[in-house]
Amino acid sequence: MPSESPRKPRGRPPKAAPAPSATSAAPGADALQRYRAPALDKGLDILELLSTQPEGLSRAQIVKEMARSPNEIYRMLERLVARQYVMRSASGDRYALSLKLFAMAHAHPPLNRLVNQALPVMDEFARQAEQSCHMGVYDRGNVLIAAQVNSPRGWSFAVQRGARVGLLDTASGHVLLAYAEPHSLPRMLAEHSPLDGEVPITQVQLNSILASVRAQAYIERDSAQSYGVVDISCPILGPDNTALATLTCPYIRRIDRHIGPDLAAVRALLQAASQALSFMQTPQGQAARNEPPGL
Repeated sequence: MPSESPRKPRGRPPKAAPAPSATSAAPGADALQRYRAPALDKGLDILELLSTQPEGLSRAQIVKEMARSPNEIYRMLERLVARQYVMRSASGDRYALSLKLFAMAHAHPPLNRLVNQALPVMDEFARQAEQSCHMGVYDRGNVLIAAQVNSPRGWSFAVQRGARVGLLDTASGHVLLAYAEPHSLPRMLAEHSPLDGEVPITQVQLNSILASVRAQAYIERDSAQSYGVVDISCPILGPDNTALATLTCPYIRRIDRHIGPDLAAVRALLQAASQALSFMQTPQGQAARNEPPGL
């Protein structure tokens, strides 16, 4: 009886495991490379490039800027046009961003998203620091308190949510000005109108304060509105290193037998909270990139 020949395995043979390279062996490199999606990266690169070109670019210009092959760019551009993220000019030779991303970003109000992300972080800060805190955003020449969390302890000082506070005499206002886009700062100052009780400040004083905020990446000083309160304020930074908002703690010191976190500990907790909410999570202490323009 003839012996049976061994059956061939069905399907493709398993791939041999790749030899470890110096890059993959480096600590953290595997985590960065594991979920790469080159096609997605390519599409995002095109969107980011076109976002800086109000007049759009030709396909040849996009190929040159991205240093990729024309075929790669052609296929990706066609898909972005088909999905309406990019629009082609009437002549067909230029590409620009459509309004689809704008519409998607405004499907939920940006401030609401920021508040929803901030509240859990603010709650944790208030619990650890035993202090209240509030988040301020720029609004028509002054500062709007968009969110506020009380200390879980019975004793605290708080600024109410929805209150408008001064741009030029508060810690929140000074941080927003220090981390404003250079071309936005004159507009913010021009839109400012003094609020009731606002403490006047000279141009020289303001320039000095903003330079100090930029150097330290926070401000800490006695409140200009209330005795016994030390205001600590840190920026919540966007992707361009400008302030989306500020996180501020009106610190008050207990003088009874209860021992809570001291001023330095509260400052460190506030810096960690603002860093956690910042887009690029810039380490606190790194100076802002904006220089103080003439006021």
